Amino acid sequence: MELDARTKWSYCIGATGRDAAYALVSMYLILYVQYTMNLTSAQFAVISASMVCCMVWDAVNDLLMGIIIENAKFKMGKFKPWILMGSVLNAIIIVCLFTIRPSGWGFVVFYSIFYLLWGMTYTMNDIAYWGVLPSLSSNPSTRDSLVTIMSIFVCIGQFAVAGVVPVVIAGNAVMAYRIVALIVAICLVLFQFLTGFGIRERKREELKDKLSLKDMFNIFKRNDQLVFSGIASIFFNITCNILIIFGVNFFYIEYGYSESGNLVFYFTVMYGLGMLISQASYAGIAKHFNRKTILKICFIALIIGYSMFLMFGYILPKNVILLNVVGFMIFFFQGLMNLAIVVMINNTIEYDEVRYNERHDSVISAVRSFSVKLAGGINQGLFTLVLIISGIYVQSQNISALEIKVNTGEITSAQALDTANKYLENITLTQGIAFRLGMVLIPVIALVVSYVILRKKYIIDENKYNELVSELKARQ
Repeated sequence: MELDARTKWSYCIGATGRDAAYALVSMYLILYVQYTMNLTSAQFAVISASMVCCMVWDAVNDLLMGIIIENAKFKMGKFKPWILMGSVLNAIIIVCLFTIRPSGWGFVVFYSIFYLLWGMTYTMNDIAYWGVLPSLSSNPSTRDSLVTIMSIFVCIGQFAVAGVVPVVIAGNAVMAYRIVALIVAICLVLFQFLTGFGIRERKREELKDKLSLKDMFNIFKRNDQLVFSGIASIFFNITCNILIIFGVNFFYIEYGYSESGNLVFYFTVMYGLGMLISQASYAGIAKHFNRKTILKICFIALIIGYSMFLMFGYILPKNVILLNVVGFMIFFFQGLMNLAIVVMINNTIEYDEVRYNERHDSVISAVRSFSVKLAGGINQGLFTLVLIISGIYVQSQNISALEIKVNTGEITSAQALDTANKYLENITLTQGIAFRLGMVLIPVIALVVSYVILRKKYIIDENKYNELVSELKARQ
């Protein structure tokens, strides 16, 4: 069945709101806590530990949600109800996370509970949204095109948040985060309702028996290509997310609190352009280069990019233009490699269907989300560890106290910015180097592991996938 225009654009455009919401929480929620709450190192560590636990559970919950969706029967379709319901509930939780502010250990308890709820409600939407993608088309070129267009709107949503937030928060962070969260939550609901009511799901043969947890693990156990691509995806997402999580603190350390807003915006423009151009060009690049070649080029380019980032300001000159060029290079090849891995995971659906005459879009697609969440949990733990060991967290708490005083009217925004810059000047060279090493070495090691697994273990290249699709057509 041909993919109609209404389904195509409703699905792709809908990514804008959901990924804006995900970017707000994944990139800035921990910074909101770090720079607007007066917490001890122990309280901050417990919050981070609870986030790690929530993300690990959420990663497992992604797989469970795949089973629930696979077994569900609604008149609207298999995926639509979860897309709609998940977006509404998730939007409410986002507003609460950036608005409700108990103090001390009370905040730790509140945050832990609501962060868990955020992950579970996002999973409802996320698994359904990605689960519907493979069922829209099995044509390789159509699927590549759909992933490319959808990823462009993913970048737009992420860039809208990543670019605006750093500019508006410094000096009035408590209120700024609250307003941004409300706007993003509304966009999440509106864009996902466009998807929910705009797409047309293909009718599929219903499963004779409901899937169980044991069935799910059997699906993973028998699909060796899904296991290898899933593990590679986990390590690759560690590579991608570390730079984002560390990024704002990096600019505060290198350039100060008052000046970093605009600099982060420019760097985010590089992020947006790098990701957007890579997403837009993937389908065209895939026509001229096979995925094995694409992965090799991306791997080499990313190693070079991270090496330059490590040397920035020490061996290479501390030049903003150079930093943005390096950032663009990293983000472009990360975006390209990410799409290749997403396609590789999706292609294991037909691989499993040919071998066992069963199709499990939701369960297998959940692996992508599982890898993102698990990598996020690992990254959060590593980020907190580096932040506390390097001594950067103690300095940031001085700034947090200033932001709280601005919110209560005790000092002006200008006074807070001036004093914050003086606090950051107390960060030593050793602390800055320790922070930078964590920011670079962690993603490089994860990248090497991911690349080696895909090169050595993944066998579904373009020819193999075409054989799988031909086999399925012959059976039909």
